[in-house]
Amino acid sequence: MKKYLITACAAALVALSFGTLSCSSGKPTLHVYTWADYLDPDVVKDFEKANGCRVVLDYFDSNETMYAKIKAGASGYDVIFPTSYQAAIMYEEGLLHQLNHDALVNRSNIDPKYLKRNAIDADMLYSVPYMLGTTGIGYRADVLPDLKPSWSVFLNPVVKGRSTLLNDMRETMGAALLSLGFSVNSVEESEIAAAAEVVKQWKREIAKFENEQYKPGLASGEFLLVHGYSGDISQVIADNPDANIRYVLPEEGFMVWCDDMVIPADAPNVELAEAFLDYFMDPEIAARNMEFTLYKAPNQSAYALVSDELKNDPSVFVPDNLMEKSDTVRLIGDAITLYSKYWDQIKASE
Repeated sequence: MKKYLITACAAALVALSFGTLSCSSGKPTLHVYTWADYLDPDVVKDFEKANGCRVVLDYFDSNETMYAKIKAGASGYDVIFPTSYQAAIMYEEGLLHQLNHDALVNRSNIDPKYLKRNAIDADMLYSVPYMLGTTGIGYRADVLPDLKPSWSVFLNPVVKGRSTLLNDMRETMGAALLSLGFSVNSVEESEIAAAAEVVKQWKREIAKFENEQYKPGLASGEFLLVHGYSGDISQVIADNPDANIRYVLPEEGFMVWCDDMVIPADAPNVELAEAFLDYFMDPEIAARNMEFTLYKAPNQSAYALVSDELKNDPSVFVPDNLMEKSDTVRLIGDAITLYSKYWDQIKASE
């Protein structure tokens, strides 16, 4: 029987264009495409119980990977978690469903300060925000006790061969642009080219471009310095209290980003997807996911529900004076081809 069930699942998997499938007992199934370690498993189980459904999770490690898969025709997903700028691109290309606000009563909980200052889709026309975070530097303070919070640390000979950069074009090019005093949304080829030269210098010093393994690598001491996401590094710190790991925001500036929840234009279960989005905007649910991910949900009604430890963590609730040094990736029109051109050159360089 087990062999038959596995075979049946495998056959069904071939018939679908994405990689995770449950053999269920007739319950409606919601297929969610998201980042790893991003949803509290207990919250997902509670949603399943409340809605009499099954939730199947599939994972991506970069916006580029997700976008390429969707553009290539992957179908069957009901909810996706792209970063805001990527969601905007997908909407412009007709890949996203326009949201029914009548089904999303909890959107009133979204922080108006976030919508005014950071949001790309401030009217929540096609997306609702999930988690807000920063991109900075995680490091081993036992080896680098006097680390200067600067992007220039990737040229420090002490960490040669033992550091990583994100395998993400806009993030890593953005870090280089910030290091030069430029906007992460520069459309000037001279500035983009200069940033590419900086990344090429960094590349010669790092171990690799990496989006997931930098976390266990930092914990084990394999990597001494990593370019990474605030919540990821906070999770490493929490899971390894005896390791002297810290997270800093570079003094030249840093990225602030938000991952959104969207519904694909061809989603098979739109009503269930809307229920999922609304459920995750409930203040108690948002607070639980904040405690799990160590990121900040821009949900003003949830802030009072999280622990004092989380409220007082400056990597989660970034002080306003630091936020003044932040920049957010936005749409840059045709200039994206310049970024792609120089990113390809970086990847091909030695």
